Amino acid sequence: MENETQRLEGVVEYLIFENEDNGYTVFSVNTGSELVEAAGVVGEVHIGETVQLEGRFETHPTYGRQFKAVSCAATMPQAIQDIRAYLASGALPYIGPATAKKLVSLFGADTLDVIAEHPEQLTAVRGITPEKADTINQEFRRQFGAREVVTWLGRYGISAARAMEVYRAFGPNTLNAITENPYLLCGEPLNLRFAQVDEMAANLQLPQEGRLRVWAALLYVLRHNAGNGHTCLPRARLAATTSAFIGVETETVEAELSEAIAESELYSCMLAGTEYIYLPDLYRAEEDIAFRLADLARHPASQPADLERSIDALERAQGFAYASQQRQAIREALGSRVLVLTGGPGTGKTTTVNAILALFEHQADRVALCAPTGRAAKRLSELTGCPASTIHRLLEVDYSGGVMRFVHNEKNLLRYDVVILDEMSMVDVKLFQSLLSALKHGCRIIMVGDADQLPSVGPGNILGEAVRSGVVPTVCLTEIFRQAAQSRIVSNAHRILEGKLPENGGKEDDFFFIRSGGMACQQLVCDLVASRLPASYGLDPVRDIQVLCPTKLGPNGTRQLNPRLQAMLNPPSREKPEIKNGEIIFRLGDKVMQVRNNYEIPFEREGGEAGVGAFNGDIGVVVAVEPAQRTLKVQVDDRLLTYTPDHLNELEIAYAVTVHKSQGSEFPAVVMPVSEVPEKLCYRNLLYTGVTRARRLCVLPGQSATVAAMVRNVRQNLRYSGLSELLRMVKQG
Repeated sequence: MENETQRLEGVVEYLIFENEDNGYTVFSVNTGSELVEAAGVVGEVHIGETVQLEGRFETHPTYGRQFKAVSCAATMPQAIQDIRAYLASGALPYIGPATAKKLVSLFGADTLDVIAEHPEQLTAVRGITPEKADTINQEFRRQFGAREVVTWLGRYGISAARAMEVYRAFGPNTLNAITENPYLLCGEPLNLRFAQVDEMAANLQLPQEGRLRVWAALLYVLRHNAGNGHTCLPRARLAATTSAFIGVETETVEAELSEAIAESELYSCMLAGTEYIYLPDLYRAEEDIAFRLADLARHPASQPADLERSIDALERAQGFAYASQQRQAIREALGSRVLVLTGGPGTGKTTTVNAILALFEHQADRVALCAPTGRAAKRLSELTGCPASTIHRLLEVDYSGGVMRFVHNEKNLLRYDVVILDEMSMVDVKLFQSLLSALKHGCRIIMVGDADQLPSVGPGNILGEAVRSGVVPTVCLTEIFRQAAQSRIVSNAHRILEGKLPENGGKEDDFFFIRSGGMACQQLVCDLVASRLPASYGLDPVRDIQVLCPTKLGPNGTRQLNPRLQAMLNPPSREKPEIKNGEIIFRLGDKVMQVRNNYEIPFEREGGEAGVGAFNGDIGVVVAVEPAQRTLKVQVDDRLLTYTPDHLNELEIAYAVTVHKSQGSEFPAVVMPVSEVPEKLCYRNLLYTGVTRARRLCVLPGQSATVAAMVRNVRQNLRYSGLSELLRMVKQG
């Protein structure tokens, strides 16, 4: 019956369609009683193979009845006619139908064993040289090795497409590598949950307190915390957390931690009297940033002799005078190699940046404007009137070799004299290290941001650490200008920073608090987005309004709000094709978000420019859906991204997103529910960040007690980073 999970076994007779990038294949299977068309992400299959498929029958609107395979196990052909069909299909190099017939005539049922174990015997067939025999053997072993990996990982519910990622990463020795140490699968490229890999290790009877498990747990805990923004952890905390995580005595974990440090698997650093443990790449990133920033700070540039006259001329041209703090920032920018310019909304950061930009261009300096996200770069370009790009686009991503690298690096430097980097609070250490390493000698860098916002989604807190160090020249703008002060969004943002409750607005204002709680608050959020705000302000509910949640959980978290908002704003329709991925339905027209960096996802820009890369926090709209191939096209700013089945897990519905994920973005209207917020998320700069994401309108439905608790709590989520201490250490020599 259709829609009922079934097993199907037979011999592959025809390959109808293959997508080598994602493993999606359409093929015919001879079950002995009928010829069935099967389709799915199954990795490699070849004519003549016997396959065991699991899935269900579906009726495709164009192609009719198909077996939709969700898993596939295959064995090499056994019968002579199947061996001949497999070889004649061109699955192996240098073997076509005629050579296949000769090989089977010579070796019979042992043909594949000869190819695998005794390739030198293949030279008995005319035309096969020793070199060709070796190539045939290598490709056969590759196919067989890949199939073994797909089958072995398939027992643990891992798809063929994901298994092929593992095979591409580890090569022909993959199965030996992962059976000797399954914990390799906790890292790139699969990033499996530790519990899932622990199950594999238990089946392989690896010791619970053995080195492989303890080291893997230490690495896993550090990677998990890097995902939460920490570049390092205090040694005592890491050991205690790992001990509790895997149920192994702390003494054992401590001993293995010392061994891991001794063998350079982990890195230890004493900072302000405390020992911190790093993943090696994150230590190198923070150390490199510290050396480069301290060096830039150590060698200031000479200010132009006529700087004051130039600033006066700018004032006359623009018809207003700069505030004293703005003037100080302009002087620092023109007289320093590095500068941090920080300040809240309405304090004149953009005006100051425009003045700095004009003066550098007056000196004929080549200036690059950049930001972490496409949305932030577009906004920077609109505010300055000059082209701006993402950091990734500035450095130029190259993924041609299967590994992400930047075209511009320490061996191929950028040619700019000045780089102005906006939204600095959301730049993580790895990306900033890449940018600094690509700057030519003498290039200046100006980092602009709001130090009171939440730090980056990725590891590190560069803006906050640079300010805290006292090593990097910093100007903090604090004066709120009269025009900006008329905005309740701006005035309330500063009230929040001062520990005061935000003031509710009147009919003509841009900030409102509406008292509500629980499920009633959830309903209020949905009504505001779907009908009340569009009717009152002419806002588009998908393009213009963003729900920002302090949490994922509860009635007013993203997990409950997104399905409700999707049902209201983009309900199912015959005209809207959709794909179900686990519990999530992606439908034509949905607002979606990328939830981790992935440099494999291809995109196109208008004009035909192609590239790769989707980044954590990118928000876009689904503009095309192909249910048969389980692919989506998503428009994110100026990029049209193509999502294949193996990348769907990196997308989430995004009518409601967390405040953390909204960093670096601005929205015409923000609805931020402040009801049932967990205590650990009731803190000031989370509320401040959410409010300052709104450009024209901010609505806070929720409970006044929750708002008060957030305003009172000055504790930010502690983020472990050694950058400020490393900067001081470098300065001190």
